[in-house]
Amino acid sequence: MACKILTATYNNGSLILDRHLESIMEGKTFKIVLIDTDEGDRKKQQFLQLVDKHSFSLSPDYQFNRDELHER
Repeated sequence: MACKILTATYNNGSLILDRHLESIMEGKTFKIVLIDTDEGDRKKQQFLQLVDKHSFSLSPDYQFNRDELHER
């Protein structure tokens, strides 16, 4: 089973692909999953806002010590 991710624009009742498929695809039937890219951008922005909200700065001399962490 081959899997390709393509971008398409919906226009006047048809999906118009951003590029042509290979000739071996001619006449084949495909299953299509639609993902609204605007929704993905909104989710990405929400995630980045969440990260910003819960982020904090470490002092310049901070060093992570795995052994010290496991001693607890």
